[in-house]
Amino acid sequence: MVRFLLPIGTLFGLMFLWSLSIEIFEISKFILPAPVDVWHALLRDFNSLLMSLFSTLKITMIALFCAVVSGVGLALLFSLSKHFESAVYPFAVILQVTPIVSIAPLVLIWVGIDNVERALAIIAWLAAFFPILTNMSAGLRATDRNLEDLFKLYGAGPWQRFWGLSWPTALPYLLASLKVSGGLALIGAVVAEFVAGSGGATGIAWRILEAGNRLQTDKMFAGLILLTTLGVIIFYGLQAVEYWLLRYRRNG
Repeated sequence: MVRFLLPIGTLFGLMFLWSLSIEIFEISKFILPAPVDVWHALLRDFNSLLMSLFSTLKITMIALFCAVVSGVGLALLFSLSKHFESAVYPFAVILQVTPIVSIAPLVLIWVGIDNVERALAIIAWLAAFFPILTNMSAGLRATDRNLEDLFKLYGAGPWQRFWGLSWPTALPYLLASLKVSGGLALIGAVVAEFVAGSGGATGIAWRILEAGNRLQTDKMFAGLILLTTLGVIIFYGLQAVEYWLLRYRRNG
């Protein structure tokens, strides 16, 4: 119980200091709105912000799904051919180290302004892809060689060795990477929405940008709170999936 009460108590303490600082230093609400103003903005614009949040969530989930499929698939190919890994892996690293904000305008141009949602998903996928690839590759390399020799000794085929040995070994690595990539996919979607910067982008980031242009700081904070809450839900949701799958495997 204490584990849950401490963060809540800390949150209320920070909100009290926030309100107190505004009163003491007489900060304008256009610079820093009071928590009660943010709460009122959240209630006032809740429906529109929530619809935008679902739009961002949709892009995030599409990107995360594509990152899992492509990352796992490419990691499997790497495990089958070291030459293929040597040829392709450096380009995956290049995608990882190149800032998303610098690639996003090019993706929007190549995909087309008429396909903004597709462009946003590609940009978010670029952010989420690499952790899954590297962790899945590490999991496949972590397979016990003695057990692999034992499987071969008993005549197990490649698919039997994969499902019976390689996949169970790599699964914890994959699940751990999902928690990282889930957050990165959300960040990628938000960055893409900011870069899109047009009415065609209907996500929560666009609503925050729109509120900023209108000096509605309280609405910006309300959108930020919803966005942060979504990130926390994604992280702990994936952590729950990880816990359930690993516990099920241990009990099984």
